[in-house]
Amino acid sequence: MVSVATEHGADVAALPHTARMNDTVPSATLHALVAVSNGVASISSRRAKIEALAGFLRPLALQDAAIAVAWLAGSTRQGKSGIGYAAVRDAAAAPHAAESSLGLAEVDAILQSIATMAGRGSMQRRAEALHGLFARATADEASFLARLLVGELRQGALDGLMVEAVAAAAGLAPARVRRAAMVGGGIAAIAGAVLAEGDAALAQYAPALFQPLAPMLAQPADDIDDALARIGDPVIEWKLDGARVQVHKSRDDVRLYSRTGNDVTAAAPEIVAIVHGLPDDVLMLDGEVIALKETGAPYPFQETMSRFGRVLDIEAMRARMPLSVFFFDCLRRGDTDLTGEAAAMRYRALAEAVPAGHVMPRMLTADAAAARAFYADALARGHEGVMVKSLAAAYDPGARSAAWLKVKRAHTLDLVVLAAEWGSGRRRGWLSNLHLGARDGASGDFVMLGKTFKGMTDAILAWQTEALLARELRRDDWTVYVRPELVVEVTFNDLQASARYPGGVALRFARIKGYRPDKTAAQADTMEAVRAIYAAQPAGSGRSGADET
Repeated sequence: MVSVATEHGADVAALPHTARMNDTVPSATLHALVAVSNGVASISSRRAKIEALAGFLRPLALQDAAIAVAWLAGSTRQGKSGIGYAAVRDAAAAPHAAESSLGLAEVDAILQSIATMAGRGSMQRRAEALHGLFARATADEASFLARLLVGELRQGALDGLMVEAVAAAAGLAPARVRRAAMVGGGIAAIAGAVLAEGDAALAQYAPALFQPLAPMLAQPADDIDDALARIGDPVIEWKLDGARVQVHKSRDDVRLYSRTGNDVTAAAPEIVAIVHGLPDDVLMLDGEVIALKETGAPYPFQETMSRFGRVLDIEAMRARMPLSVFFFDCLRRGDTDLTGEAAAMRYRALAEAVPAGHVMPRMLTADAAAARAFYADALARGHEGVMVKSLAAAYDPGARSAAWLKVKRAHTLDLVVLAAEWGSGRRRGWLSNLHLGARDGASGDFVMLGKTFKGMTDAILAWQTEALLARELRRDDWTVYVRPELVVEVTFNDLQASARYPGGVALRFARIKGYRPDKTAAQADTMEAVRAIYAAQPAGSGRSGADET
């Protein structure tokens, strides 16, 4: 067993089950949590990571456990708090405390206060509160908080691992805790109750109307052949570049929920009207909302999301850019919870409950040629690609399942490394997140197109750290800027319009394929080549934000 010692002197992994959640336990400190985070980052074994995390969680008081689980999973309990990257960077650059003095509950309260600041002068007040917090943090604590607040923790303890850690700490089966987390709003939301009450807490987390489930997610496949080789009983359907929605209906009450569980009913009255018109009184449906032009081609993702996120003048926007919905799963019909049933049964229920025009186009085939043709047709219509799903699979809320595979277009470019950010967690001490640029054919300068830390082995990280430091021009606390000499081959799905980068476009889902020592920076791809790829994309492609499926 991996043991994690705290400053209280106890090996918490060895504490008995009855010691969990004792409110007399001293408040957990940020110092102890950061030590656990760093320790987990250095452990390669998944089982050892789980044991270390479970050992840390067992003795915590209710409030501290909920905070710790959220932070170790890589998010704050406040969600979007109005704290931007620049504010975090400036606060983190201030001098740090020599000794630790912060407790989890205190830091959480400060973040909550910042999140609720509003009105004139609120930006300045948020900055001052953030500076005050970081001034009381040690260097290690400040590093952890900065990465947590900008969503770049990456210490190896994300949602899936935290589910297993909470289950181990409570002595429960991970599958049962995972399902409760999906129903109850995530592992951070249920962790305190599960750790305090054990098995008795799970009964309250049953699928229910108007309590959105975390959506089932897909894993990537290299191509159609790869997907068909991995799924023996496939159904193939369009993968749209829209907004994931879950729809709940109980007679006249219809509500729409976003991928993150937010109620977005008011944003899409046309979708509400469609569901009102369905004959079933009780339904829970999973689908995708998208704005389509009269030709049937999708609007760019940014425009769909601008329409979907609108809270004012919705009727005017509805007339100009109506939303369409395509449902691809039926999670409940009447009194029957279908999530545990095979997809074939759920699809039959969907076909009976929803008109064909609002069902995601799909085909049943294991024939590679037919599947490729279906994929090519989806791309030609401006969609992202296809999903390949197993007809035998149950609906696994919140899981990124091998029973769902996504196949999307991919491009490659040879780009120049302009800078690199220091890694965190197991990449600590290595230059990791690369800033990538294309050559401007007219000026000879390099135009940044985005960043990526994906696709690198430990050997590449070690080599590139040495190679980039040898080319260092300047640095700040986060980033080393280098002479633009090294060329990397980058694979990516699409280019998206971007006001953030000077070229007006940015890489989407970029991944390093490998360095190109055979090429000089003068032989890297140009902005003209980049713009040609962007111009050749279907009209609906190009988006910002995280992958939704």
